Amino acid sequence: MNTFFQTVVDRSDLILEAFFQHIFLSFVALAIGVLIALPLGMYVARYRKYAEPIIGVTAIFQTIPSLALFGFLVPLIGIGSKTALVALIIYALLPILRNTYAGLTGVDQSIIEAGRGMGMTPNQILTKIELPMALPFIMAGIRTATVLTVGIATLATFVGAGGLGDVIYRGLQSYNNSLVLAGALPVALLAILFDIVLKGIEKKVTPKGLKI
Repeated sequence: MNTFFQTVVDRSDLILEAFFQHIFLSFVALAIGVLIALPLGMYVARYRKYAEPIIGVTAIFQTIPSLALFGFLVPLIGIGSKTALVALIIYALLPILRNTYAGLTGVDQSIIEAGRGMGMTPNQILTKIELPMALPFIMAGIRTATVLTVGIATLATFVGAGGLGDVIYRGLQSYNNSLVLAGALPVALLAILFDIVLKGIEKKVTPKGLKI
């Protein structure tokens, strides 16, 4: 344990730089993933004939091994943060898209019909009924995508994008278990922290009538 703490102190500059790179990659990829998958989920929930092919495509991308996808993107985009972000965004899409679709299509139709009977427009029904009721499903998808993104971001080191994967890889190269742990532990803590923050946001924005 003393060796671990000494390693953290001695390599603090490397660990801190990698930590902030990891946060940047994870946060940006997740934010863009939400901006793509959330509207797409709302679209396929309204036009359900497109749901299976669109969700199917994102599912196919999800089956590609992470390292293989990074390697495939390098000849197309090059090395660096752009390649890492594209790969991370691809992996973030499926959980958000699928949960958004499942949440919106699972809303009780009688409630939607009641909204129509009150003269609400389709957009009002979406924003005032469907999205609030589907929010727990949507947030569950975002939280899943977050944990996935934070974990896969460790592979960004192989395309020169930095992150905590750099620390882990250097530890493996030098057979330094303390350095490996110094890189792996912040990844786990970061995933937990993001999950807690998103859970708090979910509680804040969930309508009182839907809270358990």
